[in-house]
Amino acid sequence: MQIKAADDIQPELRALEALLSRPDVDARTRERIEQEIRNMRAGARGEGDAAYEIEFEYGKNQNRMTIHDLRIEVDGRVAQIDHLVINRLLDIWVCESKNFAGGVAINEHGEWVAIYWRNRYGIPSPVEQNRRHIAVLADVFAKGIVPLPRRLGITINPQLSSLVLVSNQAQISRPKARAAAQVDGLDSVIKVDQLRAKVEQAFDKRSVAAYAKLVSQETLETFARQLAALHVPAYFDWAAKFGLPPVAPKPPVPQLDPARASSPRNRR
Repeated sequence: MQIKAADDIQPELRALEALLSRPDVDARTRERIEQEIRNMRAGARGEGDAAYEIEFEYGKNQNRMTIHDLRIEVDGRVAQIDHLVINRLLDIWVCESKNFAGGVAINEHGEWVAIYWRNRYGIPSPVEQNRRHIAVLADVFAKGIVPLPRRLGITINPQLSSLVLVSNQAQISRPKARAAAQVDGLDSVIKVDQLRAKVEQAFDKRSVAAYAKLVSQETLETFARQLAALHVPAYFDWAAKFGLPPVAPKPPVPQLDPARASSPRNRR
């Protein structure tokens, strides 16, 4: 059951496109703005594809709550979480979705390289990004910002798990088996269409004792709505980011040549 959909990115895209029409934008800055627009659209496509898969599986399931595009702030730290899937045991799957045109390669040191057609370039590890998101989310529960449900007099502490969702069309290149075992979090990197199997397999492996902590559907929904209510939309000062003044300079007013202004033809 979807609790929150992703925020609309169109206002941000319009703000960036408005910068492109400013007369004080030089060629280099224009390239940077255009790249920002491409990155934003690509990210939205990746998140949208993952959200579609998640809602296809869980959109009508009242035993699973889903939250998309959750941005929370705790004590100066920020987490921009792409997707959450929560079940009645309060298992919370924190999902970071990535869209790569060609694929992604991960080496034995846990370093990531994105592949776009024939171009390859290093990117921050989504596994580490998600680890930081989980740390902020854990703070939310530790500080009581979202009250934790109780069952049979016992407080139920959420179990937070990480998943990095790569688009179905992309290729994932991993280190060989022996080296892969040394890379922390590599098993959390999956294709989007493997999400349901991963989540349900983990649920089925929980011990029989864990099911004594199963909360009701109503409690689960209340918990998820309280968590979604923490969302703080991001504000971007795009002009400042690209080194531009807040207001575009007015174009110069054309000046009429005094000699032409005084000619008989111009006085008619």
